[in-house]
Amino acid sequence: MAIFVVLSSLTDDGAKTISDKPERIKEVNEELTKVGAKVKEQYVIFGNFDFLNIVEVDNVEAFLKALIELNARGTVRTQTYLAMSVDDAIKAIKATPSIGHPK
Repeated sequence: MAIFVVLSSLTDDGAKTISDKPERIKEVNEELTKVGAKVKEQYVIFGNFDFLNIVEVDNVEAFLKALIELNARGTVRTQTYLAMSVDDAIKAIKATPSIGHPK
């Protein structure tokens, strides 16, 4: 299971869609379940982005395709980041061989 942070901005078309039908936001979340992604948390934010989503993903490749398709619709633009808990990061650092230290 992978966790992603997805920041998204509505295009003019996307803003019109949400203005006319605000529940469309939740419909997109339901679409993502088809590829094994679950929106765990979702926030409307103010600034350079309109939404912040925390998404739990079973199949990263399928999630990639879904994001490409969402962006291709022309109603939203996304920036997506892999997220890892601090505990998982510590385990990974301890378990992964070093590439060596710079001198």
